Amino acid sequence: MPVRHPEAPAPGELLGAHYEHCFGCGDGQPHGLHLEARAGEGVRVTAEFTVKRAHQGAPGLAHGGVLATALDETLGSLNWLLRVIAVTGRLETDFVRPVPVDTVLYLEAEVTAVAGRKIYSSAVGRIGGPQGPVALRADALFIEVKVDHFIDNGRPEEIRAAMADPDQVRRARAFEVNP
Repeated sequence: MPVRHPEAPAPGELLGAHYEHCFGCGDGQPHGLHLEARAGEGVRVTAEFTVKRAHQGAPGLAHGGVLATALDETLGSLNWLLRVIAVTGRLETDFVRPVPVDTVLYLEAEVTAVAGRKIYSSAVGRIGGPQGPVALRADALFIEVKVDHFIDNGRPEEIRAAMADPDQVRRARAFEVNP
């Protein structure tokens, strides 16, 4: 069974953006989701974002890819509770009902298992709040990686900018369990 890291953020604590320019959680993306995730009990998080006009696919409805991004971002936030760096290996999404523009989407996610570098998790998205109708569900597999994964594969100019940002360096160091 998954175990919350002893130095994980406390339940109710806002997790914040892992990177300013992340489309899912960063403030540096004008049309991003600006998703806000909070630590929950155990290895759970909650998150929410408001579907804006810039997020629509069909007229007046959220684009399915945007909804999948919200699920991916929420599921990825679980890694803060494990204190590991991990990337999405698989994301299986079920779209249950349409999500209208100007709707608040409330998301809940939990880690269901950990096996070596593999982290299994699931999430549900509800319209309007924790008791609202289910709009989407997801199951995911994340793979633990080292920070070198991003250094080796990211664009060098953005890697340099991130490493020059003291807040980004602080966030990366939070994951150095045994440096």
